[in-house]
Amino acid sequence: MRSSLLACVLIAAVSACLSACATAGAGSSDSPADQTIQIPINDPSGHAWLMQGRICRPDGVKQPQLVIINHGSPPSAADRPTMALAHCNNEAAQWFLRRHYAVVFALRLGYGATGGPWTEGEARCDDADYFAAGLETARQIDAIVNYAVALPNVDPRDVIVIGQSAGGWGTLAYDSMPHPKVGAFVNMAGGRGGHYRQIANNNCHSERLVDAAARFGKTATTTMLWIYTGNDSYFAPSIARSIDDAFQLAGGRVLLYRPASYGKDGHKLFFGDNGSAIWGPLVASYLAQMKPAFAIPEAANHNK
Repeated sequence: MRSSLLACVLIAAVSACLSACATAGAGSSDSPADQTIQIPINDPSGHAWLMQGRICRPDGVKQPQLVIINHGSPPSAADRPTMALAHCNNEAAQWFLRRHYAVVFALRLGYGATGGPWTEGEARCDDADYFAAGLETARQIDAIVNYAVALPNVDPRDVIVIGQSAGGWGTLAYDSMPHPKVGAFVNMAGGRGGHYRQIANNNCHSERLVDAAARFGKTATTTMLWIYTGNDSYFAPSIARSIDDAFQLAGGRVLLYRPASYGKDGHKLFFGDNGSAIWGPLVASYLAQMKPAFAIPEAANHNK
């Protein structure tokens, strides 16, 4: 279904939403419902590392379905080591927990406490290879999925993979690879190379994003949900539209929604304060369309 057919649904879904910006919440200790995990992975040279992660479990659910939430990448290399692992009390996690899903977060290679080499990109803009970068992010997401489905007391079937920004770009790449354990993909403002030289609405070779999206679309097999706002300072509507066109013309399948705006910068929608009022209904509708098993239980159907 092309994005133009979804405009009416979009307007209805976002008309009552609040606009604000905030970072994800912090602060909770390990408990049966909130446990830190360590996910083994090798870097491309074969060196072993442990990605630092967390699983958040919903109350009273014996075998919840899994949602894997994947973070973005700051435009400044100096900020990658300072990134913190998301907590179970942030809004995005709580939206899924209230709907009986278990949520897994993890810091990929080169980020925060995981450390190790950053293998998702290059130091120079002119060397940017967004196809290879996406595949590397997808490889690491796949390691997270394979670890998570082997954890006790979870449903290992039909994992839902969500990515924001660079993590969203990784979902495009992951859809193009074999993913037998994954049943749905959500791309929240996915892309690479935004805020080039720390300047809003300045992108490093955005045409390479379009080319890479077309390559991913050729072998993508699962219909994806994409959400890009009109005031995203990393990936403007023209870029999002070009990526979508390239992906779908190559064979990929997308439900694309473009909320008009969110706060001062729509790129922060997914983890932002009251952001789930906008993306929540869209995600719930998409999951229900993908498979009856994804439908939100009526008793857990909250507004937030």
